Amino acid sequence: MHNSLPMLPLADISRWETRSVLKKAAEAHRYLAELKGVAASIPNEAILINTLALQEAKDSSEVENIVTTHDELYKANVFEEALTNPATKEVQDYAFALKKAFAIVRRTGLIRLDDILAVQQQLEQNQAGLRRLPGTALKNARTGEVVYTPPQHAAEISQLMANLVQYINDDSLCDADPLVKMAIIHHQFESIHPFYDGNGRTGRIINILYLVAKGLLNLPVLYLSRFIIMHKADYYTQLQQVRETGNWEPWLLYMLDGIVTTAQDTITLITDMKVLMQDVKHRLREQLPKIYRQELLNNLFYHPYTKIEFLVDELGVSRITATKYLELLVEHGFLQKQKIGRGNYYINQPLCELLKAHG
Repeated sequence: MHNSLPMLPLADISRWETRSVLKKAAEAHRYLAELKGVAASIPNEAILINTLALQEAKDSSEVENIVTTHDELYKANVFEEALTNPATKEVQDYAFALKKAFAIVRRTGLIRLDDILAVQQQLEQNQAGLRRLPGTALKNARTGEVVYTPPQHAAEISQLMANLVQYINDDSLCDADPLVKMAIIHHQFESIHPFYDGNGRTGRIINILYLVAKGLLNLPVLYLSRFIIMHKADYYTQLQQVRETGNWEPWLLYMLDGIVTTAQDTITLITDMKVLMQDVKHRLREQLPKIYRQELLNNLFYHPYTKIEFLVDELGVSRITATKYLELLVEHGFLQKQKIGRGNYYINQPLCELLKAHG
């Protein structure tokens, strides 16, 4: 039998906003503010949204043992027919779900139940919705023993989700630090385990959406999945510890630590991307002044692997012109040309190396 989950807000959260939690939260806010500034310095926000959403999609799926490579992912973005690996398709669905939900949350400033359901639907490509049938239990993958039994009854799941959504959107319910609230929300969502499938990935998308909804980030660029992969055992242990002991502090510190580490790493990645873009911009202007334009530079960084059609669509040029541009970029060492079937694609190698080093 599961222990019934408390409704939010938790009565005694002030007990867990200990000195060490508040100190770690202040550090996390400092790095988030720096990340927000660095992200705003990239001239075209779509570049970050696209490249980092793919990065997160890959890492978040890996937590669930859905594994693909950067190469498979970028190739599938260029050629639908290259999509032979089902894991790659799942990762693409994740990136799509994330970008779509971000656009909605940025507009509304809210995370509604419908938004959460839409994310899960996009991830799982089904309309199963909230769990209605009992029988779900979380087991240890190695031993098969039941670690945790989430709420079983449809009415209770529905009630807990309504309560969670209210807690997410109504700040008057709890005056805890928003990053502490994010950790509580994540814990509550994973404990409700509202879906048959896709709970972990949906929960990690909610983290990002929450930071955007609360104005702590303007763009979805902070992703905890890589931190969770690196400390996966701790993640599951700490989630379970709260359920068993009611002691929130270690879980809160774990999540805040994840924000600090991830923000630092992302600041470095975006700064490196900016330097790389500047370098390519100067070299393009010098070596290929006739074809240089900002949209071309953006295209090379928006798509780690690009193709003729992308240039035609995004630059409004003919196929002949697009082909000429790409051939010149290959000739001058900006891109590497590869063949797949009858088509060609063009790789921004330095950008790919950079993203690989961070993911």
